[in-house]
Amino acid sequence: MPTFPATTTHLPMSIQWFPGHMTSARKKAAETLAMADVVVEVLDARLPQASSNPMIHELRAFRQRPCLKLLNKADMADPLATKAWLDYFAQQPGVKAVAISCKKPGDVARVPALAQQLAPHRNDAVKPLRLMIMGIPNVGKSTLLNALVKKKVAAVGDQPAVTKSQQRIDISSRLTLYDTPGMLWPRIAHPVDGLVLAASHAVGVNAYIDIEVATFLAGFLLDHYPALLTARYGFSTADCDAVAVIEAIAKKRGCVIKGRGGELDLEKAAAILLVDYRSGALGRISLETPALRAARASALQQPVAVDGEKD
Repeated sequence: MPTFPATTTHLPMSIQWFPGHMTSARKKAAETLAMADVVVEVLDARLPQASSNPMIHELRAFRQRPCLKLLNKADMADPLATKAWLDYFAQQPGVKAVAISCKKPGDVARVPALAQQLAPHRNDAVKPLRLMIMGIPNVGKSTLLNALVKKKVAAVGDQPAVTKSQQRIDISSRLTLYDTPGMLWPRIAHPVDGLVLAASHAVGVNAYIDIEVATFLAGFLLDHYPALLTARYGFSTADCDAVAVIEAIAKKRGCVIKGRGGELDLEKAAAILLVDYRSGALGRISLETPALRAARASALQQPVAVDGEKD
């Protein structure tokens, strides 16, 4: 894994996305959490802290509930970055973190036993283990739920916020699941978080401009994973900046605006880069590590929300 220096990128936009149904979802989640024993928070392993909703931490801290953090899509994340995050979360009280892929049945099968370790007193039909599955949009909650139940009980889609209502599912006499809609928070304070969330498709497309998010992503890849850009698109990254990367992708993929004298279609090229990152076609890429996240906060002189810490 490449090193992650404390570089700062100029951030042209502040991304915010909080659809109306999320307000009612938060209220319902707070009520349901009183009945749950363990919070199972599904995170995107490529951006574990940026994809951790601070409202979830607040709710479970108020109810004093332990948390099983599932770093999903670990097969798409940089393994060394993932290890750094697992070590980081291991230092937090009441938290257990594991790296998984919700598309792998063997990984999903481990989840109930891992959660059981956080609530050993809930282990029979009289006191069944009650898990509350939470997370932001598009991190894989519905995929996890369907795999646990072994049938389709939650809608899965490419667009964020597919699940809009809460449901209870009794897996057995010993295990109950509460599924919640994907929730963001009213204000994303750190601009980098907004950009990485948009890059990973956790916010609605109406909240950002593809080419600005792709330019941010291109700059990050130039700094940390230039070889993956070359391997995927077949151009040298020497002397490139972020805009030049988008232009090079447009040239390599024949993205040209018809009737404009060969003018490059940079919007189409930006979409190609974003899709290739989101699908894992670019390779195993993490957009943050604990050290890089701290460096970003220091560089911008603005605290970044971290579980268990106050601004």
